[in-house]
Amino acid sequence: MAIVITGATGQLGTLVIDSLLERGATPTEIVAGGRNAERLAQLAAKGVRTATIDYSQPDTATAAINEGDTVVLISSSEVGTRVAQHEAVIDAAKAKGAARIVYTSVLGGDPDALILAPEHVATESLIRESGLPSTIARNGWYTENYVADIAQGETTGVIVNSAGKGRVASASRADYAAGIAAIALEDGHEGKVYEFSGDKAWDFEEFAKTLADAIGRDVEYRALTTEEHKAALTSNGLDEGTIGFITGLDANIRDGGLALTTGDLSRVSGRPTTTLAETLRTLTA
Repeated sequence: MAIVITGATGQLGTLVIDSLLERGATPTEIVAGGRNAERLAQLAAKGVRTATIDYSQPDTATAAINEGDTVVLISSSEVGTRVAQHEAVIDAAKAKGAARIVYTSVLGGDPDALILAPEHVATESLIRESGLPSTIARNGWYTENYVADIAQGETTGVIVNSAGKGRVASASRADYAAGIAAIALEDGHEGKVYEFSGDKAWDFEEFAKTLADAIGRDVEYRALTTEEHKAALTSNGLDEGTIGFITGLDANIRDGGLALTTGDLSRVSGRPTTTLAETLRTLTA
């Protein structure tokens, strides 16, 4: 019986494997699945087994999963095709007799609360319908997602978006990885749905001040209306789809879609989540 990680060559997947090893998992009982051969080789150097798992090629998941395995389904990054890709892994896990499946969903599980949510909600439904024992880790936002805002603040002294006074309960990618690794290794998580997020939510005025403290220069936050934000993004040459996603997400943040704090992540991982200040210091060092 192994822990099979799909999407293991991505940023989160690699950190999940690191956390599993830190928690004492036997390397040969971990199967790192992905499609990037170079990154798979890097993971193999850590002593784990590797397998080619390509979300767009269902047979690869079937070949990598065996009876009794725990399958950690890290959500695909290919927005718009994720449900079919996830379904292929779920079907493979069921067909091969996997013991359980762990899925990285999105905070809140409400299809109307976040622009990213519908595909995750659909995947959760597929997992329930499969009858497989499961754990859902509904992940909030990674602080690292704001590297572009950090660069903007460092360069111009201003952070601009249309999130307004909305709050974000972010945590570091490594925090989420630690929670997922704990679920994969430990008993007692079957049937649970966890709302994973940072221990403390912040708004963008706080973000700007925290960034200023990290870099030693003034940074201010400038809130735009959605229409002002769309116009600014258009002038920067972004396409309509990207503009809609960015402003839609900011509207979700304004409405509280990423503000939920439950303490689930720190409880499951066994440690407090990394503060905004700590992550910003790391990212600007």
